[in-house]
Amino acid sequence: GGERLCAPQVSVLYFARSAELAGLRSETLRVPRRLTALQLWDEIVRAHPRLAVIQDQVVFAVQQEYVALGDQLLVLQPGDEVAIIPPISGG
Repeated sequence: GGERLCAPQVSVLYFARSAELAGLRSETLRVPRRLTALQLWDEIVRAHPRLAVIQDQVVFAVQQEYVALGDQLLVLQPGDEVAIIPPISGG
């Protein structure tokens, strides 16, 4: 329905492996205002399918707060920063 219309634009920051896979370090994406962390990941993977390979390892940092990929509900504001942080050490 009209979900898209109230979709805020957020800044997505890619670090380390995620930047290599996405081919860029940052961009702005329009995403639904309310969605789970996992749904947010799906939106990002839709834009950059190669990121799917690191799904099991990444965490988000939303406004500098760590969020695991799961059912936690996020409520995003326009201009929020979402950082994609792959594992720092090769595990």
